[in-house]
Amino acid sequence: MKKLVVGSLAFVAFAWVGSAAMAEEAATVDTLLAQGYTVVGAITSQIGPGVFLEKGASLMLCFISETPSSVAVTTRYCKPVH
Repeated sequence: MKKLVVGSLAFVAFAWVGSAAMAEEAATVDTLLAQGYTVVGAITSQIGPGVFLEKGASLMLCFISETPSSVAVTTRYCKPVH
């Protein structure tokens, strides 16, 4: 019985850690602005407009997209600039 309880606790702990890691959302323009980043520039590219966001020494580049049928402009992805 002890092994079953220990095994169950280990499974629950593993599931909780996995859920917490998956709960981390990818950065978006909205989340970066909420974290205090400011827009400092924009570019055009073949994959769509890019927006530079800066906070202190951290610089991020986010690509955004929209279509005629989309309800809003959305973030495709963001990456840190090194």
